[in-house]
Formats: sequence, structure tokens, C-alpha cells
Amino acid sequence: MRNAEARTRIFDGALWAVTSLAIAAALYAVFLYAPTERTMGDVQRIFYFHVASAWVAFLAFFVVFLASVLYLATRNLQHDLIAASSAEIGVLFTTLVLITGPLWAKPVWNTYWTWDPRLTTTLVLWLIYIAYLMLRAFAGEEEKTARFAAVFGIIGFLDVPIVYFSIRLWRTLHPKPVIGGSEGSGLHPTMLITLLVSLIAFALLYATLLRLRVRLERARREVRRARLALNA
Repeated sequence: MRNAEARTRIFDGALWAVTSLAIAAALYAVFLYAPTERTMGDVQRIFYFHVASAWVAFLAFFVVFLASVLYLATRNLQHDLIAASSAEIGVLFTTLVLITGPLWAKPVWNTYWTWDPRLTTTLVLWLIYIAYLMLRAFAGEEEKTARFAAVFGIIGFLDVPIVYFSIRLWRTLHPKPVIGGSEGSGLHPTMLITLLVSLIAFALLYATLLRLRVRLERARREVRRARLALNA
């Protein structure tokens, strides 16, 4: 038991160290390594945080989807615990998307918000998973909550591809994809490296937060079960 706890502490320490180094490298790349964009100037540097937050939010909601499917297939509450934890982190990163987007849009579009398809579908995604968390908070009995949340998490994920493809399906003010877009799209190699470093840093941050949130959620459920047992 002690060996397992020691290994866990070592792993957690190593994960925090790697995540911290990755975040430091991303900040260096964003503010010092990447060149200043010719048209937008320094405000374009928000792009690296905005895109990385969006991709990690998609990853978090995919984990919710996958864990929800696994829960319905196995009824193993460990999968539900992961889904609940990942949903909270996904909402956090989607909130960052909705904050950094308007900050970037104001100097470029001269407005913080417009009901553009990409912006609107992203807001809908955020509201879906806010509702998911509210369902979890008020549904009641644990296994019943897990079933309802699993179905909700699977259906809610359908908005993720809609958000992703919105700039391809509809006319939009939002910039076209810089990776895998139309002819002439793309990034300067230095900008691409900076974006990739940012994506790695944010993905590591997600993994670190998920590990901590799962542990916290497990402890919270154990306390709740103990209270119910005492009341019974």
C-alpha cells in the first residue's frame, strides 16, 4: 500500500513538473518565439490560447462521450466518475474559448460578439454542458444520475462536430481553418510550432486537472455514501 502511494506521489510530481515546463515553453513560444502577425499585430497571439482551449474542450467532451458509452455498457461507476470530472474541465476550457474569442474579435471585427455560426454553436455547446452539470447536481440517487447523465453526455457531444464544421458549412466571419483548410491556408512554420507547443501544454494541463478532479470526485462520493449510511 505504501509503495503504491509512493508511486502515485512520484507520478503526480512528475506530471506536474512536465506540465509546468510545457506551459512555460508555450508562454515563451507565444510571446517571444512566434513572429508578430503582419495584419493584426500582437493581438493575434491570443490565437494560440484560443485554439488550444477549443481543442482541449473538444477532447474533454469526447472523454465524456466515451466514458458515458462505457458506463452504459458496463454500469461501472468509475466511468461515470471520469465523465463527470471531464465535463467540468471541458466547461472550464470552453469558458476560456468564449472569453479569448471576444478579446481577439474586438480589435479585428470592431465588436466583442456577433451571432456568427461558430460563436453561436460554441455558446450552445457551453450551455449544453452547463445543463449536464446541473443535471448531475440535482438528479438525486447516484446510479439514476449516472444513467441520465450518460445519455445526456452522449447526445450533447453531437454539437462538437457541428462547432468544428460550422466554418465549412456556413458563411462566417470566423477565420477559416489554418490547418487542413482550403488552398492558401496555413501558418508560418514558426507559428505552427508555437501552436503545437500550446496544444501539448494545454493537453497536459487537461490530463493533470482530470487526474486531480477524478480523485476529488471519488473522495466526494465516498463522503456522501458515508453520510447516507449514517443517516440510515
